[in-house]
Amino acid sequence: MQITMRGNPVTLIGKPVEVGQDAPDFKVVDTDQKIWTLADTSGVRLFASVPSLDTGVCDAEVRRFNEEATKIGDAKVYVVSMDLPFAQKRWCGAAGVDNVVTFSDHRYASFGENWGVLIDGLRLLARAVFVVDSNNKVTYVEYVPEVGNQPNFEAALEAVRAAK
Repeated sequence: MQITMRGNPVTLIGKPVEVGQDAPDFKVVDTDQKIWTLADTSGVRLFASVPSLDTGVCDAEVRRFNEEATKIGDAKVYVVSMDLPFAQKRWCGAAGVDNVVTFSDHRYASFGENWGVLIDGLRLLARAVFVVDSNNKVTYVEYVPEVGNQPNFEAALEAVRAAK
């Protein structure tokens, strides 16, 4: 799997996640600095990793998932970045994003490492989308080949609907 950022190849730390495997655990913090792990989430979940909420592509992606979250029933949408929790809280408030939960991986980098999206040397997460079913099985994986591009929203959302 080749991932680029602005056309330049990057190396991802961790083993890539594959469809059918158990979802890897993680340790992240939410905007109130509460620690979360995989066990703190349940049901059908969409996890999107992004480099930073304060970039145009990430901003557009999270806004789109925020809008789509109202249409996918009880499935939950989580967005993980290396942004500080304070910055995530500010961004969500300013953007009116309240249907997704943002997690900061800044403190532990465990989501990045365990899900194979931590960009070596940059301490940023690559753009990826994962769907996990209620049995903690990964049912969908997309590592976006160019970090500056959007994911395949339709495929990810269809995977959420199929995982129910």
